[in-house]
This record gives sequence, C-alpha cells and structure tokens, in this order.
Amino acid sequence: MTVKTSVQRDLEALKQHQQVIADIQQAINLLSWDQNTYMPPGAAAARAQQMATLSKISHGYQSDAKVKTWLDSLEAAGLSAESDEAALLRLTRRAYERATKLPGDFVEDFTRQRALAQQAWIAARQDADFAKFAPSLQTMVDYSLRQADYLGYEDHPYDALHDLFEPGSKVAKLRAVFGPLRDATVELVREIVQNGRDLSDAPVHQVFDETKQEQFAVEVIKDFGYDFERGRLDRTVHPFAQGISNSDVRITTRYSQDFLNPALFGTLHEAGHAIYEQGIADAYQRSPLGNAISLGIHESQSRLWENLIGRSYGFWQHAYPRLQEIFSAQLAQVSLDDYYAAINKVEPSLIRVEADEVTYNLHIMIRFELELSLLEGSLAVTDLPEAWNEKYREYLGITPSNDAEGCLQDIHWSLGAIAYFPTYTLGNIMSVQFFEAAKRDQPEIEKDIAQGKFDKLFGWLREHIHIHGSKYEPEDLLKRATGSELDARPYIDYLNSKFRTLYGLPPRQG
Repeated sequence: MTVKTSVQRDLEALKQHQQVIADIQQAINLLSWDQNTYMPPGAAAARAQQMATLSKISHGYQSDAKVKTWLDSLEAAGLSAESDEAALLRLTRRAYERATKLPGDFVEDFTRQRALAQQAWIAARQDADFAKFAPSLQTMVDYSLRQADYLGYEDHPYDALHDLFEPGSKVAKLRAVFGPLRDATVELVREIVQNGRDLSDAPVHQVFDETKQEQFAVEVIKDFGYDFERGRLDRTVHPFAQGISNSDVRITTRYSQDFLNPALFGTLHEAGHAIYEQGIADAYQRSPLGNAISLGIHESQSRLWENLIGRSYGFWQHAYPRLQEIFSAQLAQVSLDDYYAAINKVEPSLIRVEADEVTYNLHIMIRFELELSLLEGSLAVTDLPEAWNEKYREYLGITPSNDAEGCLQDIHWSLGAIAYFPTYTLGNIMSVQFFEAAKRDQPEIEKDIAQGKFDKLFGWLREHIHIHGSKYEPEDLLKRATGSELDARPYIDYLNSKFRTLYGLPPRQG
C-alpha cells in the first residue's frame, strides 16, 4: 500500500475543496445564462436570491480557514515554480485573500443587488429612460466603492476593481497605454474624414432574413473551430458568451433585419470567446486553472476572430461567394471590394458593439473616464446622461437621441462590472500581438485564411493561449506567446496600414 505524504494529502484535499467551489460557480453561470435568455421576467427576484445564496456558499468555501492551513503547508513545500501545482496555489491564495477581505453578507447582498439591477436596466433600456435605472446604478457604484475598500488599494479605488478583471493592471498603466492610442486614433479619424475616399456601407444596410443570417454565421464559426457539441447559439438583448465548463460554452447574439453587421460580427466575436474556453485543458477543469486568466486575454481572442480574420480581405476572398449565394438578391451585384469597404467603413457611431475598428476604442475611453469620475465622486449618477452625451460630442462629434442609444446601451454597470471596459481595448491591442506572433511561427496562416483554412491559426492559439487556462499571469502569457510585453504600437500600425490603404491615404509618418 502506498503511503501518502502530508504534502500529497494536503494537495489532494485542496483540489477536492476547489472542485466544490468550481461546481458552485458553474451552477451560478448556468443560472446567469438562463437569466439572460429564457427566464421569465417574473422570476427576477427568486433568481436574485438563488444566485445570492450560491455566492454566499461559494464565498464560505473560499474563505474557509482550512484553505489557509493547506496553503501555508504547501507553499512551504518548495513546489516547482513552473508546475501546475504552484499555479494552483498562487490562484487559490489570491482568491482566499480576496474572500477573507469581503464579508460573506456583503457578497450575498452585492450578488442580489446585481441581479435586481440587471432587471432594472433591461426595463429602463426598453423605455429609453435612464431615471428608471439611476437608483440601481447608484447602488452598483456604492457597492463597488465598498468592495474596493474591502480589497484595498494604494492609488485609486479603480485599481482594486480593475484587478478583478485584469490582474496586475492599474489606472496608471491604462493611461500610459491609452494615451498614444488615443492620439493616433484621433489623427487617423481626422485624416479619413478630411482626405479619405468616400466609401459606402449601403450593401450591409439592406433587408437580410434573420434565419439566413444565422445559417451563414453558424457555418463560419464552425469553420473557425467552435464546437456545437459543446455549445449553442441563442438570442438575447446584449450578446455574450457564457462558459459553464470547457464542455459547455454557450454564445448569444442579436439580429437586425436591415443591418447585416451586428449579428454576423457579434456572433464571430462571441465565438472567439467560446473557442478560447472550449480549449482550456481538460486537466484544469473544476479548479481555478480551468478559467481564462483575464478578460483582456479573453477579449484578444474574440477580437482576433471578429476583426483580424472576420473583417480581413483574405477571409472574404473565400467566404464572400457563399454569402452572395445565401443573399443573392442583396449581394449578387455587389463586388468583393465594395463589400469589404462596406464592412470596414469608418464612421463615428453611437453604439459600441456596432462601432468600426478605428473608432471603437474611443467608446471604451469614454466609459473609462466616466467610471473614474463616478468612483471619484466628481460625477453624480443623476448627471451621467448629460456627461455621456458631452463625451460623445467631444470624442466622436455625435450625440445620442435617447438614453437607450446612450448611457443605457451596455449591460456591464448593471452587473456591477465597473472597471471592466478597459479590457476591451487591452484585448484589441493584444489581438494584434498574438496574430503577428502566430504568423511569424506559421507563415502560411494568411494564405490559408484566404482558402478558408483555419487549422494552423486555431492550433497556434490553442497551444500558446487556450490550453493554459489560468496557469500564467496575463503579462507572462503574453510574453511567452509573443516575446513582448503589452505594446500598442503593433495595433496602431495595423490600424494605419489597413485603413490608410482602404481610404487611399499616404502611409503614416513616424
């Protein structure tokens, strides 16, 4: 009979403990997916309580004193820093310290308030009436500030909240990265507006049958590698991907009969998220390692498939004939060049999820700045619509006509996800770094894409990103995969190269 050492016993006990936590979180995720898809409105209060109860139970497991005993013992055992076990200890320690800083009653209350705020947001958005959501948003801001105080921070409460989504990232770093990107974006948009050739997006603003839209999108994401045996596609108010486990990752989208882009590119985007989670190693399931390491890394995968592939000329060389076949009445007489121009037209717009690649990050910077102001107290919640509209006039030269296309368009704040938005721009930046690294390692990737082959790119992403789950910290994973730290320059170069060519502008100087 094999006698287990104390280290082996403690490690086994810790893993079993984490499995229970993972099971509870997966149940919460499933309830959340149902809440956003098929749950009847009258179930909102009951669902809020269900999720609150499960969150409190999970918090109790995470903050259990036994966890500290196991961690202290195992951390003293000198496990290899590169081992899965060492990564498990690091992630468990982080979760334990967060859990012990957050009172259980607070976690339960915050979860309940988030569920209720989400329903308030849905109703307010339907009526385009911010006043109906304002009390709930004030609650989310108050709870977020309390959460930041519990967690602790040195410079700004935003740091404590942002770290929940992007470990290691802080306000100072965001400002340093966003500054050059903002300047380059403003310059590029100005040149496009003043000197760029006139491009039409009329081809994508026609009547497109929703069933056929779904048919084409499903064909594409299957080709990309999304596994419908372990996923599904449904409809919702705000598109999202919900991972239950790597064997159950669900995506949603929304359709517009007179605009092709939202459902098509929204589905490609969410499939990118899901492909990532479906690719996390089986051995990491039911443990902290079985999650994506950060939302920035997560977003890099959705943006890569949506934009770097889905909006590329090479991809449509292969895919456009099929789209023309499905929508012959609308596109038979539209050339590939005109269609490519239509899906990449740069034009300031109000809706973030429908924004073009160039202006998209300005939407994020607006939200980032407003979040900072809300947390700092320099902006009252009741004044948010006016501040939002002013930012849109300043950054994009346009003004929302109502709250639904203004400050009510995103679900995030109703979920208490303040400090989440910057991860979108971080993902954009990293998507280009990952794609350039993949092409260096696999020079045939772009040629393959033009032939409808994605196996080399899919395989590279799976090997260098997906399979690792949360084993490596975001910056470490980025550097291992690309050889570089976070750097906006490749992304700026990508935007200038693509859109200056498309709009007939001279190369960027400097």
